[in-house]
Amino acid sequence: MSRATRAASRLVPEIPMLRRSSNTKHQPATAAAAEEEVAVPANFVCPISLDLMRDPVTAPTGITYDRDSVEAWLARGNARCPVTGRPLRLADLVPNHSTRRMIQEWCRAAGVERVATPKAPLADADAGDAVAAVSRAASRGDVAACGAAAAGARALGKESDRNRRSLAGAGAGRALAAAFAMLAGERVESAGVVVSAALGEILAAMTAFFPLDGDARRCIASPASLKSLVSVMAHGGAEIAARASAAVVLRELASSSADRSTLEAMSRTTGMCEALVDLVRSPVSTPATKAALVTAYYLAAASERAAARLTEAGAVPAILELLVDSDKGMSEKALAALDAVLGAAAGVAAARAHALAVPVLVKKMFRVSDMATEFAVSALWRLCRAGGEGARGEALRVGAFQKLLLLLQVGCGGVTKERASELLKMLNGSGDSVECIETVDFKGLKRPF
Repeated sequence: MSRATRAASRLVPEIPMLRRSSNTKHQPATAAAAEEEVAVPANFVCPISLDLMRDPVTAPTGITYDRDSVEAWLARGNARCPVTGRPLRLADLVPNHSTRRMIQEWCRAAGVERVATPKAPLADADAGDAVAAVSRAASRGDVAACGAAAAGARALGKESDRNRRSLAGAGAGRALAAAFAMLAGERVESAGVVVSAALGEILAAMTAFFPLDGDARRCIASPASLKSLVSVMAHGGAEIAARASAAVVLRELASSSADRSTLEAMSRTTGMCEALVDLVRSPVSTPATKAALVTAYYLAAASERAAARLTEAGAVPAILELLVDSDKGMSEKALAALDAVLGAAAGVAAARAHALAVPVLVKKMFRVSDMATEFAVSALWRLCRAGGEGARGEALRVGAFQKLLLLLQVGCGGVTKERASELLKMLNGSGDSVECIETVDFKGLKRPF
C-alpha cells in the first residue's frame, strides 16, 4: 500500500451515507424508501471534509479534493497537501471534470440529489476587471453603470468564498467606498430612482467585502459620504434593502474606528442620531435594527454629547419598548445602547420618566446572557445612582434587591460585580420604607456586603 493510500485510509475512517430520494423513478414514493441510506463510493469522498465532493479538483500530488474544502485548508495557512504532505499552492489545483461527471452519474443511478455543475471560480484578472468597472463608471459619473457594476461584483462574490476573497484582494471594498463618495454627495434626498437604486447597490455590495480597510473607511467617513449615508438610511427611496445596507455600513465604520474623531464626525452629521433611532422605533429589518443599535452604542460610549443627541431623538423610549419582547441578540445590543445613552444626564432623566425603565432592566438581568446581565446591571446602576430615591424605591419594589443578591451568589466578576455590590448597598440604604427582601427566602445565603 502506498503512502498516499495509507494516509487517505486514515483520513476516511468510514464511508459517508446519503439518503435516497423518494421522488425518483428508481424508487417508489414510500416512507421506507425515503429513509433508505446509500453508501457513497470512497473515491467520491473528499479526504478533508469526508463528504461527497461537489466540485472535485486534483492536486499535483494526485489526490482529489472538494474545492471548498481544500481552498479553506490553504486559506488557513497550510501550504502542504493534507494527504501526502508535499507542497501545495492554490494555483496548482485543476478541476477534475471526469470525477465530477462520474459523481453526477452515480447520483442519478443511486436516486440521490444530483450534484449541480459548479461555476468556474473567478480568476484574479477577472476580479480586477470587475473592480475596475466600478471605478471607471464612478470616475465618469455614470451612476447607472456604477450601480450595475457594483451589483455584478456582489453577485460574483456571493457565488463562492474564493470569489469573495479574490474581489476583496483586488480592492473591491476600497473601490466601492470611493465610488459612493464620488457619486453620492448630498443628492440622495432629491435624487431620482436611478441614483437611489445605484447607491443602494453600491452599499449592498460594500457589505459583502467587510472588513473595510483604512482607505475605504476614510472615504465613508468624509462629511459628504456621511450625509448621504444618513439620507439613504432615513429615506432610501422605496428600497428597504438600501436603508438596511446603509445602517450596516455605518455599523462597520463605527465599530472599526480606532480614534474618536470618526465617531465624533458621525455624531455631528445632521440627522444621524434621528435616523438611527428611527430604525429602532420603526424597524425595516432585524439586521438594520441591530446595526443601528450597535452604531448608537459606539457613538454614545465615545461622547456624552452624542448620548444627549440620541436622547433628544427619542432613543430611551424606543429602546425600552424594543426590550419588552426581544430575543437574546437584540436584547444584548439594545441594553448596550441604553447603558451608553444613560451616560448622559439627559438619558437618565428620560429613563426616570419612562415607566418601563426599571422593570425592564431588572427583568433582563437574568436569563438572557452574561453580556446582557453586564449591561443591565450597569444601566440600573447609572439610573439608581443619578435618579435618586425614586429610582431606588422603584427598583426595590420590582425585586432588584433579590436578583442582585442572587447574581452575586451565583458569581459574576469585574465591573459587574462592583456595580452589583454598590447597587445592593444603595438599595439596602433605601429599604426603610420598602420591604426589600423576605429573609426566609434567602436564609443561609452569605451577604456580600
